[in-house]
Amino acid sequence: MQQGGGGHRQAAALLASAGDAFALEVNRLVVSFSPVVDSVLDQLLRAWSFLAVPLLRGAVTLCMVMSVMVLAEKVFLGTVSGVANVFGRRRRRPGKGRSVRRGVDPAVLQDAEAGGGGSAAFPMVLVQIPMYNEREVYQLSIGAACRLTWPADRLIVQVLDDSTDAAIKELVRAECERWASCGVDVRYEARNDRAGHKAGNLTEGMRHGYARSCEFVAIFDADFQPAPEFLADTVPLLLRDPRLALVQTRWEFVNADECLLTRMQEMSMDYHFKVEQQAGSSLCSFFGYNGSAGVWRRQAIEESGGWDDRTTAEDMDLALRAALLGWEFVYVGAVKVKSELPSSLKAYRSQQHRWSCGPALLFKKMFWEILAAKEVSVWKKFYIIYDFFVARRIVSTFFTFFFFSMLLPAKLLFPRVGIPTWEMIYIPTATTLLNSVGIPQRSLHLVIPWMTFENAMALHRFKAILIGLFEAGRANEWIVTHKSGSVGQKVKSVTPGDYLKQRFHVLELLMGVFLLVSGCYNFLYGQGYFYLFALPQSFMYFMIGFELLGVSVCS
Repeated sequence: MQQGGGGHRQAAALLASAGDAFALEVNRLVVSFSPVVDSVLDQLLRAWSFLAVPLLRGAVTLCMVMSVMVLAEKVFLGTVSGVANVFGRRRRRPGKGRSVRRGVDPAVLQDAEAGGGGSAAFPMVLVQIPMYNEREVYQLSIGAACRLTWPADRLIVQVLDDSTDAAIKELVRAECERWASCGVDVRYEARNDRAGHKAGNLTEGMRHGYARSCEFVAIFDADFQPAPEFLADTVPLLLRDPRLALVQTRWEFVNADECLLTRMQEMSMDYHFKVEQQAGSSLCSFFGYNGSAGVWRRQAIEESGGWDDRTTAEDMDLALRAALLGWEFVYVGAVKVKSELPSSLKAYRSQQHRWSCGPALLFKKMFWEILAAKEVSVWKKFYIIYDFFVARRIVSTFFTFFFFSMLLPAKLLFPRVGIPTWEMIYIPTATTLLNSVGIPQRSLHLVIPWMTFENAMALHRFKAILIGLFEAGRANEWIVTHKSGSVGQKVKSVTPGDYLKQRFHVLELLMGVFLLVSGCYNFLYGQGYFYLFALPQSFMYFMIGFELLGVSVCS
């Protein structure tokens, strides 16, 4: 037993030289163990003393590189979008009123609106509305599409109903028939199965003869409500530029003030549209199609191979294939379309899994195609691979989760492993400020909760990215995001007791415990003020782990 104790003292000396205070405490606790256990622990402590600190220092170096990549990407996109917003591309920016319709003679437009015979000058437009058991919102989306300002004989509204509920299918069919009786060309199309999910639904819709006669295709998810002038503000841009494949408009949210969860989503989505989409459009006429509130040139869809259901990011898939053929996109932030944010945490997590897993799998499948593309420049390939996929989606998500939730707490146990102040404070602060560029003034007071929420959600997103990269079991999981329709109806706030009826999220709860213990340890025994970050972050992990954010749907 004394030999074991001597071995531990040697290990303790090694650990002390490495600065591992935690292992020293463990050493004091095990001196009374049996010789066999003592010997095993002695070897483990020796191995830990040699490996832990070098590994941690390597992780710090890796995070230093990633933090610079993330900050550089934010600065770059912010600068480009800022310049674009100040100077803009006037040739592709819609104006106000009738002057935006430069693709059509104003006199012809006025004649068509008055019921004259000038409608032949307008292109045929197909409006597609894919839906699945959308009882709460089907009337809103169909009604908004049927009210679009466009000659009636040049517009076809196609409702693609994948509903499995027979009662809902009858309601949607009746709504289409009601608008058809008002003179709108509405086509109700239903499939016998849901093969391919949304991608399969849109593909089936394009196979109809009347769809192939349309030059442009506008797509709206079931919760989107375009303004009547939507087509008049977007189609002329496609008419003026034959190389333009897509006009993407901005989303605005009817339920942003419903709860804290929707407010924080709005903050993130505002940055996405104001900075990421604007920068991609201005820089190289490429960005990820958002899947709704956009108008496509049918020729571009067909030349790109149509919709593909190989990933859950069918919208980004089509956009990427079109871009590699040389087609261009434009983002028009001045045109806004009303939509709905997921108001329950369960729906939001499903959406984020799809939005993180799908692009990762798509990147894996198309990496070599991007490199081999002959119709795009080297600069555009670099932007797509490095900025669009690697820095923005993979590196940013991994850094956010690993640095804030793993590395900083682990550093408390290794005092001799230092993290530069610029990496620990300056870069995260600068990154947060840059992410806050698009935040509405009424939400500025929510920056800190929003930051902790995004840090906690990075765990869920990074797990989805790994599933996509390795094509694990849930790589192609498709769950339709639940919509509540009219805000304030059929929802209730989640109370502390409701979580007993809901599914726990074990990983988030474990991370919450880890950060809580780390924060308490730092407060009681450590130096510095890490607990000021760790305790609020652990609280947010618990909020997500117990599903105490958002609202839940009533039975």
